[in-house]
Amino acid sequence: MKYKLRITTMSILLLALLFTSCSQSKENPSKSGVPQKLILATTTSTEDSGLLNYLLPDFENIFNIDVDVVAVGTGQALQLGEDGNADVLLVHARTREDEFMAANHGIRREGVMYNDFVILGPENDPAGINGSTSAAGAFGTIADSQEKFISRGDDSGTHTKEKIIWTAAGIEPEGDWYISAGQGMGAILTMADEQNAYTLSDRATYLARTLEGTDLIILVEGDPILFNPYGVMAVNPDKGDHINSAAADQFIDWLVSLPTQEKIAEFGVEQFGNPLFKPDSETWRAEHGE
Repeated sequence: MKYKLRITTMSILLLALLFTSCSQSKENPSKSGVPQKLILATTTSTEDSGLLNYLLPDFENIFNIDVDVVAVGTGQALQLGEDGNADVLLVHARTREDEFMAANHGIRREGVMYNDFVILGPENDPAGINGSTSAAGAFGTIADSQEKFISRGDDSGTHTKEKIIWTAAGIEPEGDWYISAGQGMGAILTMADEQNAYTLSDRATYLARTLEGTDLIILVEGDPILFNPYGVMAVNPDKGDHINSAAADQFIDWLVSLPTQEKIAEFGVEQFGNPLFKPDSETWRAEHGE
């Protein structure tokens, strides 16, 4: 990859510099051979799983566009788009994505892929949730037992899903057992592992972490409420002249194209026997009759 930037805290000055660079690159198109820049605001799961490092070099090489990755929670990514501080978003909170589009913050949304969330915990499972078919039921059991639960607490897509499950369980989690950490998925997995606690994770980030070593195991999976779709959205160019709409459109076209979707279908197969994300663009579904 020619240039990759990972931002975990929002810096107004840095983003301003990035957009100045983007504006300059748009004024000096490919005649000069200078790459354009595209700012992608996305979730920590797409980076922590390794998916972006796997996919983005192809896009950068084909289009001569350097992608600056802002890896934050979905809520922060959506805010960056709303504020005009990103060109394109790749996130996973469908209701909030629909709200973003309805508010005219974005001009195009496409489905990209999906996986699922899983409830993790220590192997000895002190709350006794292993094998439960209901995520809400498992959360209720954890709350009743007051065994430690580590929450993202960061307005991310994972945190949004967690709150949906607590609502389904009819519980407002509170007390010393419930820790709202305000951290990304990788940090949460480390905390849960160290504290023998429960947590909610997207499957891809968890499986990627198992390559580094973790004592956490999957205890609950398969409930339809744990479904986790990802969408890509182009930010409305009315947010400012610095928005690189042409590059955003190229990125979306490339991401949902059949060759890229096939690469997504292959990601993780060698290590885990199954893909970490399942492709789900309209192009993919039309090709595979889904």
